[in-house]
Amino acid sequence: MMTLPQGSMRVGLTPPWLIADLGHQRRVLSFAPHRPGFCRARHILIRQVRDADLTPDLDAARWLGDQMGRIGHAGGVGMMTSRAISHYRCASSGPVSCLATVGLGNAERVGHRRMIPRRGHGTINIALLIEEGLTEPAMIEALSIIAEARTTAILMAGIELSTGRATGTGTDCIALACDAGATCHAGLHTPLGEAIGAAVYDAVLAGALDWIAEHGAQTPAAAVPSPV
Repeated sequence: MMTLPQGSMRVGLTPPWLIADLGHQRRVLSFAPHRPGFCRARHILIRQVRDADLTPDLDAARWLGDQMGRIGHAGGVGMMTSRAISHYRCASSGPVSCLATVGLGNAERVGHRRMIPRRGHGTINIALLIEEGLTEPAMIEALSIIAEARTTAILMAGIELSTGRATGTGTDCIALACDAGATCHAGLHTPLGEAIGAAVYDAVLAGALDWIAEHGAQTPAAAVPSPV
């Protein structure tokens, strides 16, 4: 386990799983395949998958839930990636801790849609812990800041597509965890919004540059994920 600086998120790497321990049960907001929406959980998990695992007829969300149940984490929030999870990146700022995996094999530019690559989909997964109590509207606002910071990092990384510079991937996923509390604003003018943006930007940009070092910035659709 690794504990992130300035925060209480602990990250454990046990292939094919990357597990973020949030310290105790938290309120989590996500659009993760397993337990999306608002829920309560102590762990956020990222499952590394192979292309062969995700056949066209597979119910991926059910499969992931079954896999999590087998290791005793059915109550966690679960995401997936074909990016080797050993490439995960972490960053912290103030009360915010961020864990990210960054695969760009199915990079997209917002407002456009390309053919999904046959191999090496990858994705950007973000798990964020805020050590501050937020209202539900503030969590929704914070989720928008996470997405904005992710997009800014990918733009800075400079992945060039036929449709323009990439802004993310077709399967990005975000999970935000915090305690329930009275903080009702998390926008860019707040210290909390600044911390969220800084942590996410740093983690995602580091992961993107790592991916580019392996695959280049011009032809992400041809990329193949690193072996386990």
